[in-house]
Amino acid sequence: MDTWKALTEQVIGCRACPRLVGWREQVAREKRRAYRDWDYWGRPVPGFGDPRARLVIVGLAPGAHGANRTGRMFTGDSSGDTLYAALYRAGFASQPTAQHRDDGLKLEDAFITAVVRCAPPGNRPSAEELAACRPFLAREWALMADMRVILALGQIAFDGCIRLLREVGHSDLPRTKFGHGAQYSFSSAVPAGPRHLVASYHPSRQNTQTGRLTPAMLDEVFALAGSLLADG
Repeated sequence: MDTWKALTEQVIGCRACPRLVGWREQVAREKRRAYRDWDYWGRPVPGFGDPRARLVIVGLAPGAHGANRTGRMFTGDSSGDTLYAALYRAGFASQPTAQHRDDGLKLEDAFITAVVRCAPPGNRPSAEELAACRPFLAREWALMADMRVILALGQIAFDGCIRLLREVGHSDLPRTKFGHGAQYSFSSAVPAGPRHLVASYHPSRQNTQTGRLTPAMLDEVFALAGSLLADG
């Protein structure tokens, strides 16, 4: 029987993708000047949050100097600053900031994970790397019996969620197209698990600094997710 402990240990110990292993460890050795005193995590990053969550947030991958440094999803970079502030406003996070693994942050009814667990060069994992990592996401979903809403951050995360939903038995998925605020509901023979998929632009610096994604837009997405949870 799978357990969170076993899954976390296997995620952290994974060395399946040579390109990702080489890059994450190179970044951890060379560091960014602003973080030269940090002992970088430099390993795959497990999911973080409430294991009984109904809302599961799926991102792309750890940031090279964010989660690859701190060891916790969306922690220590601008993407995390934007995401956790929105989670706090929506009532899913105990505080609006995420700086390191021991900062006291807790999530309630929300869990954060990603389609790739190692920081990829240029934030672009290959199709083979995505496929190698997908079983970790599938195992997380299998352990989360209360999961009802998936929020996919960005096109790659959205596509990965669609693929995995079909693999785990949700054959009745409607035709989907990525777009900020897009929402798809489905029911199938799968007795438990997600019933809704919501899409959002990724809270990357590129998106937030250009105005493609604003705090208000992210708040609207979390309000949508909250309403879907309230409706059961």
